[in-house]
Amino acid sequence: MNTALAYFTNLQINIIRAIEKLDGNKFYLDHWHKDNHSPLQGYGITGILENGQVFERAGCSFSSIRGSNLPSAATQKRPELAGCAFQAMGVSLVFHPHNPYLPTVHMNVRLFKVEYPHVPEQELVWYGGGMDLTPYLPFAEDAKHFHGVCKSTLEVFGHDLYEQFKKNCDDYFFLPHRHEQRGIGGIFFDDFHAFDKDTNFQLLQAVGDSLLPAYLPIALKRKDLPYSQDELDFLYYRRGRYVEFNLIHDRGTHFGLRSGGRTESILMSLPPKVTWSYLPSQRIKDLENELVTKYLIPRQWL
Repeated sequence: MNTALAYFTNLQINIIRAIEKLDGNKFYLDHWHKDNHSPLQGYGITGILENGQVFERAGCSFSSIRGSNLPSAATQKRPELAGCAFQAMGVSLVFHPHNPYLPTVHMNVRLFKVEYPHVPEQELVWYGGGMDLTPYLPFAEDAKHFHGVCKSTLEVFGHDLYEQFKKNCDDYFFLPHRHEQRGIGGIFFDDFHAFDKDTNFQLLQAVGDSLLPAYLPIALKRKDLPYSQDELDFLYYRRGRYVEFNLIHDRGTHFGLRSGGRTESILMSLPPKVTWSYLPSQRIKDLENELVTKYLIPRQWL
């Protein structure tokens, strides 16, 4: 785990430095520890930037935790492991911009180590992560760029992985109660161990390292575009879908809260300003129709 620790901590630092350069403001770094009175033991660093020039909230967190009772939210594909001792480590981020033309982005890379219950001396390690884009006032060229980086990142490991991980993403980031995709997707993998241990970790690193090339060019293009009050209201309105997904459906949120994780760090993914309107204006309805029918559908962007 020492190699993974070094990678994850460096990844967090590199991403934070790049976003600070883009935004012009510094992250607050909150170092925290879980003590023996908690269901979890471990530590982490929550990096948070609020009310910046580009981002209303940008959160980028590292955590390394261990516990004696792996929640079912982490074992949907391996229910026999529920309740086992585990160790988890990773980096997660969500960036919520001020400008409705600049999409929200999410990325997570993580690994789990579990002691297999029937063979105590055997350690089971699996990998997970991915990244996805949630636009509000979208551009097709941004979706193509984001997916292009995802595809080129994975092609080194197999020509079929991008389509597999893209479908995983489309299937996962879906709001069944709204019959909508959360965004235009990206890539997602969970409980991954298809290759040898070193190659699995190299794939995870490649995904983590691809976040900045996938997102920064979009941010540089869109962060200063002029927008109207109606478009800002639409941003706050559509953020409601983001909150609904994270609180109702997201397995990472459920895992963190049910395992006794640090609530403030888990919920940093939520946007500071969000609205739910029972009777949205016609302008918001028109913008939503454009977004939902042309972009928030599973499609081939490349």
